[in-house]
Formats: sequence, C-alpha cells, structure tokens
Amino acid sequence: MSIISAIFQAIIQGVTEFLPISSSGHLSLYQHFTGNSGEGALMFSAILHLGTLVAVFVVFRQQIYELIMEFISMIKDIFTRKFSVKNASPQRRLVFMYIVSTLILVPFMIFKEMFEGFAEDESIFIEGICFLYTAAILFMADRTPAGKKRGIDASYRDSVVIGFFQGVALLPGVSRSGSTISAGLFRGLTREAAVSYSFILGIPAILGGAALEIKDGIGQESSAGVLPCIIGFVVAAIVGVLSIKLVQMLIKSDKFKIFWIYTGALGAVVIVIAIIEAIIGHPIVIG
Repeated sequence: MSIISAIFQAIIQGVTEFLPISSSGHLSLYQHFTGNSGEGALMFSAILHLGTLVAVFVVFRQQIYELIMEFISMIKDIFTRKFSVKNASPQRRLVFMYIVSTLILVPFMIFKEMFEGFAEDESIFIEGICFLYTAAILFMADRTPAGKKRGIDASYRDSVVIGFFQGVALLPGVSRSGSTISAGLFRGLTREAAVSYSFILGIPAILGGAALEIKDGIGQESSAGVLPCIIGFVVAAIVGVLSIKLVQMLIKSDKFKIFWIYTGALGAVVIVIAIIEAIIGHPIVIG
C-alpha cells in the first residue's frame, strides 16, 4: 500500500467514523473500487479505527476522565461492600448505562463474520441497502422533536435501545454514530447529549472490534506496510477530531438533514452500480 493510499483511506475513516454516513461502508466502497480488499485491508481498517479512537479521547477527555474515576470508585465500593445500585449517583448511573449499551452489542458478535463477509465480497449491493437504512433513520431523527434529557437523566431502557441500534451498525453501510445518535434522539435526549453518549459509547465497541481484527490479522500477509499504518493512524486521529467538532456544530444548527440526503443518494447510486456489475459479471475497478 502506498503512503498516498494510506492517507486517503485515513481521511475517509476520520471523516466518516464520526459524521453519520458510515465509515465501514465508505471504506468498503473504496476497497471495492480500487481492488484493495481482503484480510490485509481489514487489518489496516482496524488501525484506522484506533486512530479515530484517539480523537474521541481528545475531544471528550473531561467526560471520559470523570467516567473512569467513577468506575474506579464503583469497583472500590464493590470490594468494600458499599456498592448499591438503588442509591447510585447520577454519574454512576451513567456508567451503568454505558455498560448496558455495550453488553447489548455482544449477541450481535455472533454475526461478525457474516457482516465482514458483506464488506469483503465482490458485490456492494448490501452496502447500498445499508446506506438507505442509514438515510431512513437519520431522516426520522431529523424530524424528531427536540428532547430534554441530559445523559444523566437517561433511563436503562434508553441504554438498551441505543445499544441495539449500535449492534445493527456492525453492517457495512450502517453508520454507528448515525444509529446511536438517532436512537438517543428517539429516546428524548438533547442533541448534545445524544452526540456525547454516542461517541463515548463507541470507545469499547471500536476497541473490541479493532482488537479482534488485529488478532485475526497477526501472522497473515497484509497489504499495508509499517509506515503507511503509522501515517494512517495519525491522519485518522487528526481528521477525527475535526469531524467530531463538525458534528457538534451541525447538530446544534439543525443542518443534520444533509447527512440523510447524502446517504440516501449514495445508497441509490451504489445499488445501481451493484446491479450493473452483476449484469457485466465483474466488479468495476478504478486504477
């Protein structure tokens, strides 16, 4: 893999991981049209995901620090027998809800290999359908009345719903941030709270998914060298920070509709291309 290719994919990852337009779907399309697919590409995708993870820690460092301190305090209370779910503080309840939302993702891991197969196969039809699904939920979320719940006001039922939407987002073309932000809005969270909950919730999901992909890629031939991986990691982190700031700005200014318009149009184009490829009998490869 060339350094230019690594930078280009890192920019795609940094932009699409946080903008609600699906990073996995866009990387799948890039790899499809450039012929750069397979296990090596998945390994590189995992490294890019880790780069965007750094962006989350940079932007939400204060909230993450408070959650980590509360989690440590909770563990201490468990060992000293002072732990109580009923009398938990709002901050501790928020920790519980992140845990619940993350655990909801576990059953979806059963389908991990099947979802990865959609990203690696020669057809992009599934990606097209998933882009349309993303457009549909973003459309509904954009028309959902503004909620009043802050993160600490959310219920456990809210955490389950958001966790379920995150599980569906394992499909290539379904935006994880778009799904979880939309779910938060459906459940009455403020726009700011929905964005914050979504991005912080992504930490264990991104870490776990990347760790599994890296483990599977160890000992197997990769299409990316060490230098492209390092550069891709850094570029993805920098672009990721800028993308998070952009989402925070756009969701406050009620310009979220540009995302469902974009993913809807992209989904329709991808489906048409997939049908054309099926007719001619081979993928359309650029370059």
